[in-house]
Amino acid sequence: MAINVGNDWQSIFDIEEKKEYYIKLREKLVKEYLTTTIFPNKEDIFNAFKYCSYESTKVCIIGQDPYHDVNQAHGLAFSVKEGVKIPPSLLNIYKELNDDIGVPIKTCGCLDDWAKQGVLLLNAVLTVRAHQAASHRKLGWEQFTDNAIKYLNDREKPVVFILWGNFARKKAELITNSQHYIIESAHPSPLSASRGFFGSKPFSNANKFLLKNNIIPVKW
Repeated sequence: MAINVGNDWQSIFDIEEKKEYYIKLREKLVKEYLTTTIFPNKEDIFNAFKYCSYESTKVCIIGQDPYHDVNQAHGLAFSVKEGVKIPPSLLNIYKELNDDIGVPIKTCGCLDDWAKQGVLLLNAVLTVRAHQAASHRKLGWEQFTDNAIKYLNDREKPVVFILWGNFARKKAELITNSQHYIIESAHPSPLSASRGFFGSKPFSNANKFLLKNNIIPVKW
């Protein structure tokens, strides 16, 4: 599972690929893709990094696992392919976006327009078995994505980290440099959105911080 993202993440990932944990992860992934149905497609695994370079990253939204049903996952956290029914968590994100800054609730669940503006839509785990949620946790992806967060943390240019839910909020311990901005709340899933996600205004707060630091805000 060679990494080819075509931007400045590549020099970082060239280092990661040589590490023992990634070599073991790649071996496991090759077997998984050969023997069972895995999402997303192999060519989509690293889309979050392909669409959003290291230098252009201004916001990082951290998710958990890819969607595990057919035609949903395409390498961007919370996003689904065009034409696919919008999942409940993403619909709640759209509702909060509408309440926060007045963006009409979208009918398309593809978030590549965010990614191309500098929003890194990063799942902690980048692959999953079909219809088996969390099936690739502890395969090795967590070390890879934690390292990506650490590389962003080491950058001088400020980044907004948006952490929704307890899983993502644990990543705050990796974000130690004071120039960055952390936005935390409950997860947008139907089970928890009413317990702190709705009304949290992550989109306007992110853009206020970006403007304060002379960074072009996101057109959500």
